[in-house]
Amino acid sequence: MKNLIAGGLATLLCLGTALARAEDMPTTWDGLTEIKPKRVDAAYLLPGADFRPYTKLMIDPVEVAFEKNWVRDFNREATGTSRDLKQEDIDRITGAVRQHFAEVFTEAYGKAGLALVTEPGPDVLRVRPGVIDLFIAAPDVQSAGRSRTYTMEAGHATLFLEVRDSTTGTLLGRALDKRATRESGYAQVTNSVTNLSDFRAL
Repeated sequence: MKNLIAGGLATLLCLGTALARAEDMPTTWDGLTEIKPKRVDAAYLLPGADFRPYTKLMIDPVEVAFEKNWVRDFNREATGTSRDLKQEDIDRITGAVRQHFAEVFTEAYGKAGLALVTEPGPDVLRVRPGVIDLFIAAPDVQSAGRSRTYTMEAGHATLFLEVRDSTTGTLLGRALDKRATRESGYAQVTNSVTNLSDFRAL
């Protein structure tokens, strides 16, 4: 199971990176067929899938995967080892991303009029959300002393969504959407509070 999850995340990271080159995106993915969406970068649906019977949602825990080499590159450019990203920092950031994106998903689906449930059923769609290729320009590192970081933008990420029938597990669709946080046009103080606000807006 661990190898399966690792392989799935590796595939997602490759596809998320490929969004910068639309011509590199595959036309099929695990039996799903590419469609031309209006609001996201890439979407795939099971041919003949009918979403009309679904009026409720189960939302799996949000999966989080950082951009390749993000930690290595950040630590290489950090001034002093006290500013390095350590495993405890990565775990803390991952937990915050998982919590706040879950809140955003729950709010959005609730506003769309879909009931959120925790048990499968014939009218329940299971949603697996993920945030991949996550890049944070200035993570708030827990270090000794006080310092300020200024950036033009908070970073970027790719949103991943997978939907399945909750009772049979049948894969019905996937979507990917890569976005950057809004540029302020000028350098401003960046910390955990501003990062949270920018990524929630994203």
